[in-house]
Amino acid sequence: MVRYAVLDLEMCKVPKSHKKARNINEIIEIGAVLLDEDYNSVDEFKTFVSPEEGVIDSYIHELTGISQEDLEGAPDLKTALEMFSSWIPEDAIVITWSDSDERQIRNETGRKGICGLCDFLDCCIDCQADFSNRMETKKVYNLKEALIITGIEYDEDIHDALVDARNTAMLFTKMKKEENLRLTPYYSYEQPGKMSYNPFADLLTGCAV
Repeated sequence: MVRYAVLDLEMCKVPKSHKKARNINEIIEIGAVLLDEDYNSVDEFKTFVSPEEGVIDSYIHELTGISQEDLEGAPDLKTALEMFSSWIPEDAIVITWSDSDERQIRNETGRKGICGLCDFLDCCIDCQADFSNRMETKKVYNLKEALIITGIEYDEDIHDALVDARNTAMLFTKMKKEENLRLTPYYSYEQPGKMSYNPFADLLTGCAV
């Protein structure tokens, strides 16, 4: 039985003024959706993560909605990854949007000396790269672009780890179930990557523009 764990992270930056900083970015939220062999959502995971050096500045707060208060009492990265490792089935294939989240986990755990908690990344699929391949282009799409192009009615609370995991899961499922990927009729093949909308396109496709 094949299962898929669609994973997403949110991060904050470590100030350059931090003299002892070991990290450039630190994970502050982990979200994931578990899909069964038929691509049905069967479970979800979410936790905030307390950074050692990073801070929630105004940019990160506006982008993610996460505040410093949200992280008070949150587990550190080691504990959060232990929680995630206990949650994810051993046979699950991890799905991410781009390879940046995989690299962040590997790099941050390496810098912090956290060992043995990244085994779930040994079988990992980059959904962003797969989407570009299906579109037969070298263009790198962000998740919102891909959702709009494929006509998926998505949760607009982008940059929430669990919401992004859910949105990625919907796109991954559509890609798996549709041999010929159906796109919104407002996507322009003449100018790959360009969208052409009439005033009622968002209503017709069910997507916010």
